[in-house]
Amino acid sequence: MRTPRLPTRLLTTAIAAGLMLATTAALAQTASSRAEERRAARASKGGAAKAEVRYPEATRQEPAAKPSSKMTSKLQALFKAYEDEDLAKARPLAEEIMASADANDYDKAMAARLVGSMLLSGEDQAEAMGYLQRALEFNGLNNNDHYEVMFIVAQLQMQDEKYAEALATLDRLLAETKSQDPNQLVLKGNLLLRLERYPEAIAVLKPLVDATPDPNPQWLQLLMAAYAESGQAAEATRLAEQVAAKTPGDKRSQLNLAATYLQAEQYDKAAAVYEKLRAAGELTEDRDYRNLMSLYFNSDDGYPKAIAVIQEGLQKGILKPDQKVYVALAQAYYFSDPPQVEPAIEAYRKAAPLDERGETYLNLAKVLANEGRLPEAKQAAQQALDKGVRTPEDARRILARTN
Repeated sequence: MRTPRLPTRLLTTAIAAGLMLATTAALAQTASSRAEERRAARASKGGAAKAEVRYPEATRQEPAAKPSSKMTSKLQALFKAYEDEDLAKARPLAEEIMASADANDYDKAMAARLVGSMLLSGEDQAEAMGYLQRALEFNGLNNNDHYEVMFIVAQLQMQDEKYAEALATLDRLLAETKSQDPNQLVLKGNLLLRLERYPEAIAVLKPLVDATPDPNPQWLQLLMAAYAESGQAAEATRLAEQVAAKTPGDKRSQLNLAATYLQAEQYDKAAAVYEKLRAAGELTEDRDYRNLMSLYFNSDDGYPKAIAVIQEGLQKGILKPDQKVYVALAQAYYFSDPPQVEPAIEAYRKAAPLDERGETYLNLAKVLANEGRLPEAKQAAQQALDKGVRTPEDARRILARTN
């Protein structure tokens, strides 16, 4: 009897790795906010030329975005604290400005924005988002700065796995600006994907990919995942092959390719991708070896290869020697052609004590009984009962045997 096939679990694991990469890339844009804030600060002090209008079709009525005369000295002190990266000094100054009746909307919005930007590099991203959302509420920044803050808020909401909120923020930005910024559209596609709105994700990402002569591999990964999750295996595979060819040294791209082969039940091709990674020494995680092991369990005559993979993973200390691994090793030995009974029994003996229930002891008892080793089989059957096997009647039948 062959072991159960596991393509769905493997597909989920590999695709998730690609999504994580894409998310990291999208959120990395928050790091650029510090530079944006510095430019904004310099521009507010008159130290830079007028910035290019990034949102010429924005429907928002752009405010004057100028500091009030009564707040000039306090804003200058805040700018200085910002440049010095002195959060302890900047925060109370910003709070004072935001609470002042003499401050206009620009003063308050800029104060909130600067402190929010300073907090971005810290561990409390929720606190940073709170200040940036206040900057939006004050509604005093010019359109460039206002929508830059909005984009950062959407990214932070995504980072916090508040996907619906992030999409609402981003949709507001896109509706008000008519923006076609690829970074913003990719983020929208990513959010739709995470909300399992796959056709909508494809509708956003495909035109962007098609319109770009050399699209970012991360865009392709997102579109590939949307195709895969919507059951369009052929399109997912085509994109996965494209990404893998463009980034031969990227492990995640190769795993995504294997995942799409899995979805199409092309197990041999998926195994070939993993074997290429194995030859390059790229199978460095426990799940890598488990995935390749499972692939061979899904392949014809794959048991000898599964044995080699398990043994290598154990010898390298990468594959954790748990009950599931030893049971897989036992099954691979036992179902090989010809069966390798003694190594199978040895693997079952290693697996059985690690099993929370008595199922593995019962399997060991059945193998021993089939081999005519009844005293050993009865001992294993009793151990199965002692551990609370789910089918005690099977164990009792072995104990009742006389030959």
